[in-house]
Amino acid sequence: MTDADTGLRVYAQDDIGWIVLDRPERKNAFTGEMLRHWADAYRRFEQDDAVRVVVLTGNGDAFCSGADLTGPIGRRTEATPLDNRRLMTDEVHPVARAAEDLTKPLIAGVNGVAVGAGMDMALMCDYRIASDTVRLSEGYVRVGLVPGDGGCHYLPRVIGRSKALRLLWTGEFVDADRALDWGLVDEVHPAGELRARLAEFAATLAAQPPVAVQLIKRAVRAGEHADLRTSLDLIASHQAVVQSTADSAEAMAAFRAKRAPRFEGR
Repeated sequence: MTDADTGLRVYAQDDIGWIVLDRPERKNAFTGEMLRHWADAYRRFEQDDAVRVVVLTGNGDAFCSGADLTGPIGRRTEATPLDNRRLMTDEVHPVARAAEDLTKPLIAGVNGVAVGAGMDMALMCDYRIASDTVRLSEGYVRVGLVPGDGGCHYLPRVIGRSKALRLLWTGEFVDADRALDWGLVDEVHPAGELRARLAEFAATLAAQPPVAVQLIKRAVRAGEHADLRTSLDLIASHQAVVQSTADSAEAMAAFRAKRAPRFEGR
């Protein structure tokens, strides 16, 4: 499950699905083909019962510098407004939709610069672990554009409206310390330790009962758009489902026996 020619390395190892952006010479800027394989990787990992956690990171000193403007995405002088809209909806947005459909934990390892849509790709993730070299910028406004990959949706939900508007309006860069202080990232580690921390955290999540983990994610996301009574009604149904699983019985048995549980995802 890997194809370096697409600009991605995609593979599964020890219950963890890895997506590594692999165009370091272009700061992992994405192409249309790369986006298609990226969205497909999310979909395949969602369907693969052996994968319990998905990790997204970059190769080299950048996470993702956004779209590769030297390629077809950037050469659109003859495009009509309809063409440009279809570029977004048909080529760029499938990654966001596939990330939204992923019921498994999605962890970003932000290993360096993340600009424009590259920053938005990190914001789509459930948890962001960054290196101390990280520099984040929405950036679109500096090239006369509006955020095209969900930045206006994700960013206010992560750091609040006023700070989000500041970053969206100015395109300024945020370093690791401010990113952590503002909640743009959840952890910061030395660059040389990032990959090990990603693997460690992903393994911690993969060791939990998968059905419970996925239903927790569903409940949290649903709760962002629901009132309390709806959220409580949903979680009552989730609880009934979880309590019927073999993993729930195993968790309780392991707890009582003071041993490590062995979960099978059923």
